[in-house]
Amino acid sequence: MWQPTPVSELRFSGRSLDGDYLEFSDDLGNSFKVRITDGLKNSIIDRRLSAVRDDAATFSVKEIQARLRAGETFEGVSRATGLPLEKIERYASPILQERVWIIEQAEKSTPKGTSLNLHDLVVARLAPRGVNMNQVSWNTWRLENGAWHLILTYPASEGARQAIWIFDSNMRTLVASDDGAKWICGEEPTKQSTKPDRLTEHGVLFPADGETPTPPRLVAVRTDKAPELEEIPVDAQQDGVTKRISIPSWDDIMFGRRKKKEETDN
Repeated sequence: MWQPTPVSELRFSGRSLDGDYLEFSDDLGNSFKVRITDGLKNSIIDRRLSAVRDDAATFSVKEIQARLRAGETFEGVSRATGLPLEKIERYASPILQERVWIIEQAEKSTPKGTSLNLHDLVVARLAPRGVNMNQVSWNTWRLENGAWHLILTYPASEGARQAIWIFDSNMRTLVASDDGAKWICGEEPTKQSTKPDRLTEHGVLFPADGETPTPPRLVAVRTDKAPELEEIPVDAQQDGVTKRISIPSWDDIMFGRRKKKEETDN
């Protein structure tokens, strides 16, 4: 009667010196080799692709959006999940809308220790120094505790400057988080932080408190109306935020820059 031959389990030993074979051995010390063919290569590649698809399927839309909401880039989420960038961007649409809404709510809120809302405070602080308010941009992402990391970026004489607040969207509270935000709010700056950088649970690097981070992806919200300025106050010249251009009013854009009132009345 025919008896099946027991199958020995082989262990991979390495590649042959000529590179054309994979070498194996069994528990008895016998050696075996398998020629590396196109079929073998394709089988291994298909297995790897299947593993990537299986891993990608384990990430829910909610988890992907949580990563985006925490400030992770589209490219970073795509690499982590194995999903194509186009799909990540589709998932990001509601997150970007949420960011814009948060920025709008923050601009309407009053920072701690001030009497103006954030929008008016920024205009009052930057416009007299000749900053083009149409070049001001905002970005935000949600922290692990549910608060929002809010960043203002604006042009200055030595390059772009930033100011950071922590915004609680439920309580509508804004707290200056770095010297840039404290300067906007009229507070005294603090000493430079010596705390080490910290990581979120998603691996997104945030500099220590008091330092200026580089946002992973900007959501720009432009101010529609900017005041006109011809002269820069002395205090504005001293703090390094200098005039970029003269910003015309809406009437000047529509009807041309007007001369002095005395001349127009003649």
